[in-house]
Amino acid sequence: MAISPKLLNEGEKVVVDTRTHVKALIFPIFMLVLFLAIGTFVQVKVDQGILTNGVWILVAVGVIWFVLRPLIIWATATYTFTDRRLITRTGVIVRRGHDMPLARISDIAYEFGPIDRLLGCGTLLISDASTHGTIKLHDIPRVEETQRQLNQMLQRIHDPAAGHDDGA
Repeated sequence: MAISPKLLNEGEKVVVDTRTHVKALIFPIFMLVLFLAIGTFVQVKVDQGILTNGVWILVAVGVIWFVLRPLIIWATATYTFTDRRLITRTGVIVRRGHDMPLARISDIAYEFGPIDRLLGCGTLLISDASTHGTIKLHDIPRVEETQRQLNQMLQRIHDPAAGHDDGA
């Protein structure tokens, strides 16, 4: 479980606990290969001490900014739906959290393009009754399944009689 049990209230149960799909790491991996290729090319073709060292320093900075930073952001961001609320947690140095009671959510939809369908992820669109409009959770794994599960949970909250389904 990505969320700490200490963040849950007494009797609260986790329904969906996820993070952004690994699709978010495709660009950082591409950048890692690109930076290493540039550094290696300069090392082999130019081979001048100061220039080569300067390029490797720039490669290191690029790897930190375009590879490690997105990897850490991906690893520390979580989205959790409990039977009572939506909990989002992001950030490394400055940790940000947002909790929204499920009773405020009026609709949950999803959207995905061809690449999202191929990779099995999409954007979850959560509408609430406030002036904030729609919250977008990008690159959620198995977004259709998650949306269906959350809609069933919302239906039980907003119409308790509908929650006692026999499966028929």
